[in-house]
Amino acid sequence: GQFIGLIGHTGSGKSTLVQHLNGLLKPSEGTILFNGENIWAQDYSRKTLRSKVGLVFQYPEHQLFETDVFADVCYGPKNLGLEQGEIERRAKKALELVGFPEEFFGQSPFELSGGQKRRVAIAGVLAMEPDILVLDEPTAGLDVGAREAMLDILREYMEEEPERSILISSHISSDLEHLCDDIYVIHKGKIVLHEEMDTILEKYAVLKVSEAQYQAVDKSYILKEKKESFGISCLTNEKQYYIENYPEIVVESSSLDQVILMLIGGDR
Repeated sequence: GQFIGLIGHTGSGKSTLVQHLNGLLKPSEGTILFNGENIWAQDYSRKTLRSKVGLVFQYPEHQLFETDVFADVCYGPKNLGLEQGEIERRAKKALELVGFPEEFFGQSPFELSGGQKRRVAIAGVLAMEPDILVLDEPTAGLDVGAREAMLDILREYMEEEPERSILISSHISSDLEHLCDDIYVIHKGKIVLHEEMDTILEKYAVLKVSEAQYQAVDKSYILKEKKESFGISCLTNEKQYYIENYPEIVVESSSLDQVILMLIGGDR
């Protein structure tokens, strides 16, 4: 029932991580559990796992291979062993959900635009009706209007069945800032922050202090700091504490972008 954001710069490890979530990659160490079960146990069915955890790749071309759009979207539910009527019902419903026009159902997926290919790739996974939907950079390469349309599709999908969960990986923080319940920030293959989005927007801030102010300020709630031309920027997760106790310093409410930049670029 949650919308989870995984954010980090290109090369941070997001795509590698999400490909572990439905067993496409096998971990070199550690354990991946789904509903308490090890997905790499000898008797575990990863085919069943992939019907419950749907992954949409960063590049939609990696998921499109049938002769026409409708056949492509039918492929997933067909693999579940459903009856033909149910397969077609799910495919039509998924294509409608992503806003793909019915008059183009018979078109080759390879003749579509980038945004249309992405919609069809997402529809192919939605047609399997997974409990968890994982999307790797679903808005990459799309213009602002197409990105917003894509995010609206995901909002609608969640509203349809509130117990569903979505994990979206992105390097575009603005896509996640007003969409996600929880945010994970990944840097060089490590999770450097896990926080509720509301907490980031309400409690995180950047303190802008001189060298003298920095020496005097309580550093108990400073997570990262960075040298600046004016002095030092400090990332805190207790904005109100510094507003109330240090009225002389500048306390700027931070965006998700600022938090990420401080986390991966700051000292200590």
